[in-house]
Amino acid sequence: MSWMTLSLTLIFVFIPLLLSKTLNLGLERDTIIATVRSTVQLIAVGFVLKFVFDSNHSVFILFMVLLMIIAAVQNARHKGKAIKGITWKLFVTFVAIEALTQAVLLGLHIVPATAQYIISLSGMVIGNSMVLAILFLNRFTAEVEAHREESELILSLGGTPKQSINRQLLKAIQASMIPTIESQKTIGLVQLPGMMSGQIIAGADPIQAVQFQLLVVFLLLATAAMTSVLLGFLSYRSLFSERMQLLKMESD
Repeated sequence: MSWMTLSLTLIFVFIPLLLSKTLNLGLERDTIIATVRSTVQLIAVGFVLKFVFDSNHSVFILFMVLLMIIAAVQNARHKGKAIKGITWKLFVTFVAIEALTQAVLLGLHIVPATAQYIISLSGMVIGNSMVLAILFLNRFTAEVEAHREESELILSLGGTPKQSINRQLLKAIQASMIPTIESQKTIGLVQLPGMMSGQIIAGADPIQAVQFQLLVVFLLLATAAMTSVLLGFLSYRSLFSERMQLLKMESD
């Protein structure tokens, strides 16, 4: 695809702009900002990745992965600012998940230990983990506030902090995992996933494209479970004081 051909795809941007203007939705400015930012960011990342892929140096690979983790933490932390220390909890969660998934992928020689594979799969893992973290934090804080009296009653009867919010914690974990599980039920029927479509467009054998897509499907399923569980068990204890009292949730 040439830059001239790519410019023609701006037609798809004019459609939401026209609809927003016609229906007085007031989304024109946000649409333009989103388009400009995504264009600049992706082009910049493209040039950076070209350099990293060509060098294939471990330092640059680690730097790119760390940069993705930091960006994911900064984005997700705003949704969990009611939980004390949420920044480091998110960082630990993302690092642990990235380390575990890469250990399996590279340790079992499922994919080559090259920048092309490590960075691409890391982006999928960290990005999915970020979305799941946001979903979990939104639901968890809402559940805790909605059942505050119930939790305080359990504590007053001698229950532990974990017992007092165990149901809310499990509900939040379940709710954050459902979108991933449901989307994978219809994969290949309702939608052709991004990696598979990209490989097919690039001329890869469809069966090979399916194999790589299944790798991603299984990887994201594990990521969904690990993100919710790790973040949940790292976060719940900080909602209580040393006297095992449920605290008023404040900003991080």
